[in-house]
Amino acid sequence: MWHPDTSSVTLLSPSLCKVHTCTFVTVAASICLELWELVCACAYLTPSAAPCVRVCVRRAMSVSVIIKWGGQEYSISSLSEEDTVMDLKQSIKTLTGVLPERQKLLGLKVKGKPAEDEVKLGSLKLKPNTKIMMMGTREESLEEVLAPPPENDDVVNDFDIEEEVIEVENREENLAKIARRVKEYKVEELNPPREGKRLLVLDVDYTLFDHKSCAETGQELMRPYLHEFLTSAYEDYDIVIWSATSMKWIDAKMKELGVTDNPNYKIMFMLDSAAMITVHTPKRGVVEVKPLGVIWGKYGEFYNRKNTVMFDDIGRNFLMNPQNGLKIRPFMKAHLNREKDRELYKLAQYLKEIAKLDDFSGLNHKHWERWVHVCSNKKNYVVVIQYMLVAAVRIAIYNKIMEENYKYYNISKNAYIV
Repeated sequence: MWHPDTSSVTLLSPSLCKVHTCTFVTVAASICLELWELVCACAYLTPSAAPCVRVCVRRAMSVSVIIKWGGQEYSISSLSEEDTVMDLKQSIKTLTGVLPERQKLLGLKVKGKPAEDEVKLGSLKLKPNTKIMMMGTREESLEEVLAPPPENDDVVNDFDIEEEVIEVENREENLAKIARRVKEYKVEELNPPREGKRLLVLDVDYTLFDHKSCAETGQELMRPYLHEFLTSAYEDYDIVIWSATSMKWIDAKMKELGVTDNPNYKIMFMLDSAAMITVHTPKRGVVEVKPLGVIWGKYGEFYNRKNTVMFDDIGRNFLMNPQNGLKIRPFMKAHLNREKDRELYKLAQYLKEIAKLDDFSGLNHKHWERWVHVCSNKKNYVVVIQYMLVAAVRIAIYNKIMEENYKYYNISKNAYIV
């Protein structure tokens, strides 16, 4: 007999005269036939012959998650703890059209490893409305992904700091906000600062990683030469990651890209949106920026305006420190641009050259490519001159030897001189 008010089942023996005792057995909501028969058998075979066995059914807890994909969020609340990762992927397919075999769910792990399809959601201990980042490509969307980026892309349509001519660096209210961040924001240091190194601060989305395109793995969306760039930069710079998102997503992306634990370089720490501040501009109103003063305030004995450079695809993030910002070209449409993007390759050369300077404050990072070109040409000239000098020395040595030994030969001395 089912009792909807108590979510229980009462099994009655043939003798319904009176109830002596009750035995409670808790099982999952989906009771299989074998378990039902076993409970019934116990009711008849127990020596005390309890004529009534009540089976309290614990309804399986529901699981609600939010899938982040393609810049949108999809809510799923129709699953239970008894459902598997594959069931979740099927639900995602219904909402997004991405086949389960093309889906990669970041953050779903069991004992440090990605959860297999047969793992039950209940074992993952997911909190209600847990956000899960999904990577994957729709079959029918491939042509759209490979299409050239639109000319009016919002990310590219960023205003230049020089056009605004806004002096916000020294406003008291902005400096007060930075002071609060220095005091209250907690930096989780991954590696200590190194004496004598410069500081490189890097954005993530569209700088190191195409976060809007669809792919099966993060490696497909990684900007070309990323690891080579970071390896080269680490020789002269301590590296900080600063993204305008939550730390959860920054950490997930860095792990997916193989940055966090790369043996060739180390990340000093990562900053999220909580370290940013808002400033007011006459034309744009209130905008969020990344003030390097937060880092300088916490690590003043190592870094300052003279030895810090920041890369970001959004120029307004430099409003509090325009002299230290280098606006990088955004890396979008990874499937289309992966083979021809050489931004990080060239920037590695730029960082290597300016690392020789004691003071960055005289640099105009807007013309960084011109600097690389000039330095490259200088190197070519130096190589040519070195080659000519070496050749001249070799010729001189050769002629000297021939001049000293010509008397042993019955040939004119001039025949040996080049």
